This record gives sequence, structure tokens and C-alpha cells, in this order.
Amino acid sequence: MSTKEERDILLGLLKNKSGHKQDVFENTKDWFDVLKKEMEGCIGSLRTKLKDERIRFRFEDKGRGEARLYIGSDVLVFHMHSNVFKLPSHDYSHQTSYVQKNPMNAYCGIINVYDFLADSYEYNRPNDIGYLICRIFINKDNHFKVQGKGKLGLMYKNFMHQELSAETLQEIILRISIYALDFDLLTPPYKTVSQVSVAELDELSSHPKLKTGKRLGFKFKSDIDVKS
Repeated sequence: MSTKEERDILLGLLKNKSGHKQDVFENTKDWFDVLKKEMEGCIGSLRTKLKDERIRFRFEDKGRGEARLYIGSDVLVFHMHSNVFKLPSHDYSHQTSYVQKNPMNAYCGIINVYDFLADSYEYNRPNDIGYLICRIFINKDNHFKVQGKGKLGLMYKNFMHQELSAETLQEIILRISIYALDFDLLTPPYKTVSQVSVAELDELSSHPKLKTGKRLGFKFKSDIDVKS
């Protein structure tokens, strides 16, 4: 293969594949902005219907790639990944005519949704543990799927026929909130808290180091998927 042919191949990849990924990213970013508006609207609606001041209802826009939804004792952190990914080959979407006719349709942006205890942020406990509840995949043409636990993963898996809308995002927000609030805080193992020095207790009072979190019983197909 000549240098000119290799150069043409490289230019083709940059024009088609890299350009397509940029389109996917921009579309995901646009939908993330819609998602933030729906989160804010959802919280406002809930606040008018439940007047108990002890219950948290708060939305925080943390910038281009993150938003937080404080609801009750939880905070849901929505994080848009800065990269574009291709759905794995074992994903059922690859068996559909939608992806088989155009493999580029399998490239998606990802919005990860994590569940933390609200107190972890309110009291600045950096060692507390959060859990990945689900992740939302969005391609250039607004087709999407949700990978997650329970109904979150079962209701939104038809990548070929599902297209995003503001109403669908609001529905997903509500379902994610229900799923998160349905799991309770677990007591830390006794051995981890059975001994403490005076100095450690003083430090714990000002800067808590004991990990706290909720076990959701949730695991993706592989640890690599979770870490991504």
C-alpha cells in the first residue's frame, strides 16, 4: 500500500468516524442540557406537592458534565462522560437491522447516574461510597437505551425503536429516584467501628473518614463495565 493510499485511509477515518463521534458527543451534550431542565422541573413539582421542610428537594447544576438531584436522603449525581463509546459486540443492539445496516449507529455518548447519601455531600465526607445505578446511551439520531438494575434495564433496552424526548427523560428521572430511595442505609460492619482513639474520634468529628454507603445489590456484566 502506497503512502498516498494510507493517507487517504487516514483522512477517511478522520472525516467519517471522528466526525461522527463529534456529532454523537454534541447530541449527547444537548440532551444532557434537556435532562438538567427536566431534573429542575421535577424537583419543583415535587416540592409543591410535599411541604415537609425536613425533606430535601434541590437541584444543582455543576457545569458542563455534571448535575446533582437532592431528593430525600439521597443525592443522584448525573455525569456525562467526555468520550464516545461503541456498544459492545455482545450487546443485543448489534443483532438489530438498525445497527447492522449502519454500524456507526452503535456509537453512543454515555450519561452515568450515581447514587450517594445526601449527607456525604452536605457534611463533606469524601470517603463515602456511591453506586452506579444506571447509564444512559444516546446516539447521533436520538436513539437510546438504559443499562441498569431491575426495571431501569428492562424498560429501556429497545435501542432500535426508542428515541429520546423530554417526557421520556422525566419518566427516567422518576424511576431512577424511586429505585434509589427504595434502598436503605446499612450499618457498617461492627469490626470496623469497634475501636477508636481519642485523636481519631476528634478527627472523625471534623473530617469523617468512616466510609458510609448503601448497598444496592447492583452489578453490571463485568467490573470493567462499572469502572468505565
